[in-house]
Amino acid sequence: MANNTSMRGKRAPKGVLKRTIRTVFEFYPVLLPLAIGCILINAIVSSVPSVFMQNVIAVVEDTFATGDWARAVGPIAKLLTILISMYVISLIAGATFNQLMAVITQGTLSKLRQKMFDHMQSLPISYFDTHNHGDIMSFYTNDIDTLRQLISQSLPQLLISGVTLTTVFCIMLYYSIWLALVVVCGVLIMTVVVRYVTGHSSRYFLKQQITIAKTEGFMEEMMNGQKVIKVFCHEDGAKADFDKVNDELFENSEKANRFANILMPLLGNIGNVMYVIVALVGGSLLLAGAPNLSISGLALNISIVVPFLNMTKQFAGAIGQVSNQVNMIVMGLAGAHRIFELLDEEPETDEGYVTLVNAVENEDRSIEEADHRTGVWAWKHPHHDGTVTYTKLTGDIRFFDVDFAYVPGKVVLHNISLYAKPGQKIAFVGSTGAGKTTITNLINRFYDIADGKIRYDGININKIKKDDLRHSLGIVLQDTNLFTGTVMENIRYGKLDATDEECVAAAKLAGADDFIRRLPDGYNTKLTGNGANLSQGQRQLLAIARAAVADPPVMIMDEATSSIDTHTEAIVQRGMDALMKGRTTFVIAHRLSTVQNSNAIMVLDHGRIIERGTHEDLIKLKGTYYQLYTGALELD
Repeated sequence: MANNTSMRGKRAPKGVLKRTIRTVFEFYPVLLPLAIGCILINAIVSSVPSVFMQNVIAVVEDTFATGDWARAVGPIAKLLTILISMYVISLIAGATFNQLMAVITQGTLSKLRQKMFDHMQSLPISYFDTHNHGDIMSFYTNDIDTLRQLISQSLPQLLISGVTLTTVFCIMLYYSIWLALVVVCGVLIMTVVVRYVTGHSSRYFLKQQITIAKTEGFMEEMMNGQKVIKVFCHEDGAKADFDKVNDELFENSEKANRFANILMPLLGNIGNVMYVIVALVGGSLLLAGAPNLSISGLALNISIVVPFLNMTKQFAGAIGQVSNQVNMIVMGLAGAHRIFELLDEEPETDEGYVTLVNAVENEDRSIEEADHRTGVWAWKHPHHDGTVTYTKLTGDIRFFDVDFAYVPGKVVLHNISLYAKPGQKIAFVGSTGAGKTTITNLINRFYDIADGKIRYDGININKIKKDDLRHSLGIVLQDTNLFTGTVMENIRYGKLDATDEECVAAAKLAGADDFIRRLPDGYNTKLTGNGANLSQGQRQLLAIARAAVADPPVMIMDEATSSIDTHTEAIVQRGMDALMKGRTTFVIAHRLSTVQNSNAIMVLDHGRIIERGTHEDLIKLKGTYYQLYTGALELD
């Protein structure tokens, strides 16, 4: 199975951040602006104390000069009252922002997971055939988690730091352009360092995201194949393979975090040096009595230099916070890009307009649509002139010169022509890769043909809506999938509105009723882990019962008895014969004994039908089928 992991060796596109913000806004058009407003208030208010400090120092300086301390009490008290009030506002804004972001973040992730899962249900089978299942799982776990950090921490902190930097720098220019220029020089040095370090760490953080998905895919594959690993004593080989994947993850993570961890100490020390330089320049200007160049027009004095030092620390800290979030933003955007890639996958197209409806067959054999279940089904075929015709569903399926290729240019089915009249049993025989399962995949339109036609009751299947087409088909696959739930719920999966009595009848038809009643809770026995507490044969019997309860006119049996022992096969075969009675059935089988009573047997080789006929006809022909039947040839 291919592993089409995205973003290998490249950065997330620039539009991802914009799309992420737009997505959050679409989910929360009121709460998000409110949260942003709280962030702005909190950031601006936290930057203002430097202004108050300058005013307080100015009042104290003036008081020292006049000696009138009584006059200083009023102004200082007023400034402190305003400062406390602003801190209270900042506290309320911060608390509100944190509460809102908790709702917005978790709500966004929940809605995105739902949107991803809903979209995944609309994807064609080819997507799951070409993507590692562990990598797909990583969308819902690792990538969603990095997006959580991006929305709840990184982006808010980036906004806070950006507002703080802007506010503090404006205050700096207001008080002293000379000292502000010193800070700008320090910022330029910081920018060079940040650009160099994050340029390296970002690349490895992106690789880390990819290798995490690769590791999860490997683990999923190993867990699914644990029995095979133990049967072939491949534990040491599995460990060695895991070590390779794990070492790759370690190398990328170690390099990413090595660069990321060195950034804050570097910026911290540059900030300290910048603080010292501002103090030296400010002190030198004071001693020299140099004129102050500022927007405010205030003379340079101690009441400006002291708060300027605090603003320098605050400015350096804000830059540190921004740089600290860069790597998290890169990781978050990598996860967001993968999520959007999934959401942007083209859904399965369906241009069909012929639908399946309940119908009533009149005495003159004309068909009318019914508004209730009648046991009779018909294809409702609207025409361009506004008329509608009804064709009774009988299960007549015909192939006309069908070619098919999974990959353009690599044809796997060549000129396939066959017919299955209502109630006939058609068997496909051939070695692995001959094209048997591919033919059945074309009947239910998991894939569309490249050339030729397939008609169902005389209607081109491309005109039939896929849901209605598949509703008319029952499928029992070689690989049985059971879902977490009771035995009854798993049988009812074939027909969601089936009664308990219908489910039991289907189980009896499939030969599953006997073993089900011997389970601890009978039909209410809970199944988990794909029915791990059942034998392979029992799981297959449940799959047959699930198909039986749907009561479809057409059945597809894809090596349905391949995993069942000989004794169980006899039981299953009786159930399958009862299930197939009166239905058009396509059977793929390795055991030729199960297809001898077929109306027609198709022998395939490299995507071509090389022999066809009944069992007796093919035995007389003494060709490939004869050699397979007598053991002269093996299917695999």
